[in-house]
Amino acid sequence: MDVERKSGRSFVRARAVLVAGSLGLLLAVGGCGASGDSMDSGAKAADGKAAPREGFSDEDGGAAASAAPEEQADGKAAGKKAAPKPGGTHVIRTATLSVEVKSVPKAVAAARGAAEGAGGLVASENTERLDDTYETSHLVLRVPQERFQEVLRELAGSGKLLSRTSNAKDVTDQVVDVESRISTQRASVARVRELMDQAEKISDVVALEGELSSRQSDLESLLAQQASLKDRTSLATITLDLTPPDAPGDDGSKDEDPGFLDALGGGWDAFVTMLRWIAVAFGAAFPFLLTAALAVVVWRVLRKRKAARGAAPVVTTAPAGKDGASAP
Repeated sequence: MDVERKSGRSFVRARAVLVAGSLGLLLAVGGCGASGDSMDSGAKAADGKAAPREGFSDEDGGAAASAAPEEQADGKAAGKKAAPKPGGTHVIRTATLSVEVKSVPKAVAAARGAAEGAGGLVASENTERLDDTYETSHLVLRVPQERFQEVLRELAGSGKLLSRTSNAKDVTDQVVDVESRISTQRASVARVRELMDQAEKISDVVALEGELSSRQSDLESLLAQQASLKDRTSLATITLDLTPPDAPGDDGSKDEDPGFLDALGGGWDAFVTMLRWIAVAFGAAFPFLLTAALAVVVWRVLRKRKAARGAAPVVTTAPAGKDGASAP
C-alpha cells in the first residue's frame, strides 16, 4: 500500500511538472508574438509619421507644425478633393485657318452652320468689302473639344486651304491647383464666419469683417479663374479667314510688269493729285494774300496823297529897282 501511494504521488508530481512546462511554453510563444506585433505596429506608425515629411523643406515643416489642427485637417481634405482623376486631362485647343473660297457669303453661312451644328457658336464675325466685287470675312468659332477635329476638317475642305496652324496646351495642373485653392479658401471663409458668430466685442467683429471681405474677394477671383479655364477647356477656338480668288492685292503680277496704260494712268493720277494740292495750298493762303493786297493798295493811296501835298506851288517876289519899281 505504501508503495502504491508513493508511486501515485510521483505520477501526480510528474504530471503537474508537465502541465506547468506546457503552460510556460505557451506563454513564451504568446509573448514573442505580441512583441513582434507591437514592433510591426511601431514601425508602421513611424513610417506613417515620416512619410508626409518627404518632399517638404525645413521651413515648410516648421510652418506645418505651427499651423492650427483645423487648418491642417482642412488642407488634407482639400488635397484629397483636388487629386486628379485618372485620365481627367484639361487641354486648351486653338486653330487658325485661311481658306480661299468662290463665294464668301456662302462660305460664312456654311462655317456658321458647321459650328452651330457641332454644338458651338460664332464668337465674332467681321466682313469687309474691298470693292463692288470682292469681300473678305474673319470669323472666330467656338466648338466643343470632342468635335474640334471634325469641324476643322470641314472648314479646311470648304475651299482652297492657304494656311493652317493648330495648338494644344495642357492646363491640368493649373485646373487642379485652382480647385484646391478654392476648397481651402471656402473652408477659410467658413471658419471666419464661425468666429464672427462667436465674437462678442465690437472690435473683434470689425476685424473679422475685414478679414472676411478679403478672403471672399480672393475666393471670387479664384472662381473667376476656374470659370475661364472651364470655358477654354470645354470649347476650342477656331479663327477662320475667308478670301475670294483673284482678290485685289492677292496677285502681284500686274504690279511687276506695268504697261503704257498703267504708266499713263499713274502719271494722270499724279498730275491730278498735284493740282489738288496746289488748289488746297492756294485756298489756305488766299486770306493772307487778300490781306496783303489790301495793305499794298492802302499804302499806295497814302503815298500818292503825301506826294501831292509836297508838290504845291511856291510864290516868290523879284528885287526892287532904283526908282522903287520892281524889275520886270
